[in-house]
Amino acid sequence: MAIVNVTPDSFSGDGVGADASAAAALAREFAEAGADIIDVGAESTRPDAVPVTLEEEAGRALPAVAAVRAATDLPVSIDTQHAEVAEAAIKAGAEMVNDINGLRGDERMAAVAAAGGAALVAMHNQRGRPEGDVVENVLGGWEESLRLAAAAGIPRERIILDPGFGFGWTPEENLQIVRRLDELAGAGLPLLLGPSRKSTLGLVLDAPVEGRLEGTAAAVAIAVAKGVDIVRVHDVAAMRKVVAVADAISRGRWRAP
Repeated sequence: MAIVNVTPDSFSGDGVGADASAAAALAREFAEAGADIIDVGAESTRPDAVPVTLEEEAGRALPAVAAVRAATDLPVSIDTQHAEVAEAAIKAGAEMVNDINGLRGDERMAAVAAAGGAALVAMHNQRGRPEGDVVENVLGGWEESLRLAAAAGIPRERIILDPGFGFGWTPEENLQIVRRLDELAGAGLPLLLGPSRKSTLGLVLDAPVEGRLEGTAAAVAIAVAKGVDIVRVHDVAAMRKVVAVADAISRGRWRAP
């Protein structure tokens, strides 16, 4: 899953702002580099991000989704926590909703995803929630997300689960999520992980955002080996190679020529 941020304040410094043509060009570049899904986001969700109105988010997201949809045949995901934006994005061509609150934020999100026939990435967001065992917290959050999805009529085969690396966890807990991914794989649905360039990796490496490529590669390789099915990344070409080798080693997905 390739990240296309149409924001001016992305933590990773890769935002293209409200420029739909730049978003489309980046999506084409990612497609050529081997991406499988394009994830378009128009609201920064880092802890210190400046809040944006629904009008601002939609004004950035919808032209970008339409432009990316026209520029590539890959599935397009809308990264939003707001049902109103998700609904409009689905009409503009998005086929997946990537919700950082796992349906537990906007009460209309489940119904919107169901009505639009969209796939769903349900993330566990630990922000503001009680401390406890990492795996137990994630599984508990997913249980509630799946309950909401079932009540709205979203088929289980359209759901992907994300433990929320970087969302409300301490650095040590973020590392523990990756270390214990095999315990989360028992949920029985595809797993997604988004460690790309995040601050925990920067702390381990004592590196700024632009120096976290190798750290991201390590997290991605371990995630694949422990059962993750989708990785959400900025550096598509490099991570495609990491995934290819990790798959070949851990899952035997390679045949000698």
